[in-house]
Amino acid sequence: MSDFASHLAPDAAEAARLWLAALRGERRLSPRTLEAYGRDLGQFAAFMADHLGAPAGLADLAGLSASDFRAFMARRRNDGAESRSLARQLSALRSFFRHGERTGTFRNAGLSAVKSPRLRHGVPKPLTTAQAAQVAAAELHQGEVPPWIAARDRAVLTLLYAGGLRISEALGLSLEQAGADPLIITGKGGKTRMVPLIDEAKAALADYVRLCPFALGRGEPLFRGARGGPLSPRLVQLLMERMRGAFGLADTATPHALRHSFATHLLGNGADLRVIQELLGHASLSTTQVYTEVDRAHILEQYRKAHATR
Repeated sequence: MSDFASHLAPDAAEAARLWLAALRGERRLSPRTLEAYGRDLGQFAAFMADHLGAPAGLADLAGLSASDFRAFMARRRNDGAESRSLARQLSALRSFFRHGERTGTFRNAGLSAVKSPRLRHGVPKPLTTAQAAQVAAAELHQGEVPPWIAARDRAVLTLLYAGGLRISEALGLSLEQAGADPLIITGKGGKTRMVPLIDEAKAALADYVRLCPFALGRGEPLFRGARGGPLSPRLVQLLMERMRGAFGLADTATPHALRHSFATHLLGNGADLRVIQELLGHASLSTTQVYTEVDRAHILEQYRKAHATR
């Protein structure tokens, strides 16, 4: 943690050590995260020592203005730091200054006026059509678990891909909801949408309902865990982790990636963006438009691969 020690006055360095100790004890952050926080503070302390002409003490930290923090961010940006790194660094500084205020060590209002850099949302990474179909088939643990669990997993994954459902929406279905066609899904913000089911999804649901050993009461969760309680999203995430290992899929192949794949494959097959917006339950078309970038990126990737083989 000596990243900051040489650039802060003794009283400020002690406050930094107490802050990191509190993070370790109260929030149980990992050693790697604590090291990163110490490094972030060290870079700020080095900048301030240069900016002020001497190591900063508690009185200096209390007297910093918003422009001082912005000057530090500008220096980091000029040094090549990206928005995500700057946002993390600003978060570390906010944590340190909040700790100083909470413990009565020092107080500064300037940092609250500094906005975090805007982060570009990453383009969703869909599976290929073949990969998505392979995952939806869910044949990974056939014979290793009771048939009803295999059928359950197949039904859940089929809904995520064939219906573009969020994992919470799929696991929130009741028996009577699953028996309707189209499905009536209530998504984020209470927005209701209709999701038509393809024959494969209907068959997967019917197979699960037929094999499930638990009584599926009206209004109760359709998908159950091994002991009969509601199926945990974590179990679906773990299933996808096994799928990644078994089928050689990328780390981005998560349950939510199946929803991305649903939208991207529809777009690639000529579906109208407004239709995809309705199927996904997006309140704004701008949210859906990210899939046009996905489709464009996929086309360019295929183009490069085609020319690389010549």
